[in-house]
Amino acid sequence: MKNTILIVMTSHGELGNTGKATGFHYEEMTTPYYLFKDAGFDVLLASIAGGQPPFDPSSLNSSPSDNPESVQRFLKDDLAVNALKHSRSLNEVDDDTLTSFDAIYLPGGHGTLWDFRNNPYLEPIVSTLFQLGKPVAAVCHGVAGFIGATDADGSPMVKGKRVNSFTNAEECSIELDTTVPYLLESELRELGCKFESSDNFRAHVAIDGNLISGQNPASAEGVAKAVVKYLAA
Repeated sequence: MKNTILIVMTSHGELGNTGKATGFHYEEMTTPYYLFKDAGFDVLLASIAGGQPPFDPSSLNSSPSDNPESVQRFLKDDLAVNALKHSRSLNEVDDDTLTSFDAIYLPGGHGTLWDFRNNPYLEPIVSTLFQLGKPVAAVCHGVAGFIGATDADGSPMVKGKRVNSFTNAEECSIELDTTVPYLLESELRELGCKFESSDNFRAHVAIDGNLISGQNPASAEGVAKAVVKYLAA
């Protein structure tokens, strides 16, 4: 497997105890998916548990034409839809396969807060690719996948690094701050990162070497472009 970017999605579909559904955020997956594909990379879609990952209903409009362009393109792409339906389980990614990836990208969606942090399958993949100097990228709640990952000396991967994610202020503004299991910004700050952000729901991308993170859905395009630029350098 050469010239491949690994996209990993959540497999958690319940929004706490609200009885509401959640999962991955569609545009945060599809916009980078096509930026990577159009730049000439293969993309492997994976999820924590494999198979069809749940998606956040609020990220997919019931009227197809009202969805973002990349979402519309994806839903009309039979090969892409099939790849999503049969996403690779992370426990199937062995060491030999792992070293063939050029980068990893983690889209958000609230589901990630439950199964990305300290995940026994995701954490070693993120840590290894980071230590190999390959782009480790995430957007919004997907940055939860950075928690637990380490540098070569065993210290937190994000320690001393410029990082951003969905902010505490944004979580409060959508009134989910008491629903989520933790506030992502707070968790990242506790690990010693240099957290940076913009106003609520404005695009913001933080780049620190091969560590690339975006604040919210509006930041997904910038994160993906930063990955492509890094790989082209």
